[in-house]
Amino acid sequence: MTDSTSTAEPDVGPIEYIVVEFPGANMRGEAFAELVKLVDAGIIRILDLRVATVGENGEYTVVALTDIDGDGELDLALFSGIESGLIDHEDLAAGAALVNPGDAIGLLVFENTWAGPFISALRRADATLIDHGRIPVTDVIEALDALEAAEA
Repeated sequence: MTDSTSTAEPDVGPIEYIVVEFPGANMRGEAFAELVKLVDAGIIRILDLRVATVGENGEYTVVALTDIDGDGELDLALFSGIESGLIDHEDLAAGAALVNPGDAIGLLVFENTWAGPFISALRRADATLIDHGRIPVTDVIEALDALEAAEA
C-alpha cells in the first residue's frame, strides 16, 4: 500500500510581489510588525524579502534586515536570511530606478497561503485557474466613494 499524500501536489497559493518606496529611507517598523502578524496568522508565507537604499547615481546597497534603522540594535532578525532567489539584481535595480536618491526600497515576494487549500480543491475538481489580477486600491476607493455618493 502506498501513501497517496506523497504524490499529491502541495497546497500552494498564488505567489505575488510588491515593491515599496521608503522616502528618505525612513523605515519605522510598523509595516514590518503587520507583516509578522500576517505570517503568524498563516495568511501569507514570505518567500523573499530584500531592502536596499538608493544612492545618488541610482546605485543601490542591500540593507541587512537585522538592523534596518542602523542604530546597532537587532530590529528584524526574524526576517534575516529570507531569500528564495526569486528577487535578483535586476529586480533590485528596477526597484531602485523607481525612487529618488536617498530613498529606500523594499521588495517582498509572498505566497497567499490562505488560498492554497482552495486552489488544490479546484485542481481535484479538474478546474483550472485561468487568470489572476489585482484591482488598484485607488480604483476600489473611487468606486466605493462613487457608490456612496449615488446612494446619498
